[in-house]
Amino acid sequence: MTVTGPDFVALQVTDLDRAAAFYTGTLGLRRAASSPPGAVVPDTTPVPFAVREPLPGVDPAAAHPRLGLGVALWLAADDSQALHDRMVADGVIVLAPPADGPFGRAFTFADPDGYAVTVHDAR
Repeated sequence: MTVTGPDFVALQVTDLDRAAAFYTGTLGLRRAASSPPGAVVPDTTPVPFAVREPLPGVDPAAAHPRLGLGVALWLAADDSQALHDRMVADGVIVLAPPADGPFGRAFTFADPDGYAVTVHDAR
């Protein structure tokens, strides 16, 4: 058996409606036509992405100091600098300002649950 790589990414969140509004409204992802119960799936490529209610046995309130500590989630954008500027204007917390690196221009922000998400320019 061979694992071929990421096929789906989901973040477990404390408030599904708040997370969905952030990822579709503030970040600008389009919501897919359908989502399974307890999740919201934006239309992303090449890897599907979702925000979802916590799975049984997961207690987000017990996450210390924040959900997703140690997870590195990167999203591609056509203009990361413009997205950064718009998100700063919307009051989003930026953890690392835009800088040029091996994956193009990139910056890191905190989502409403404290996940650190990096956005870089798509190539």
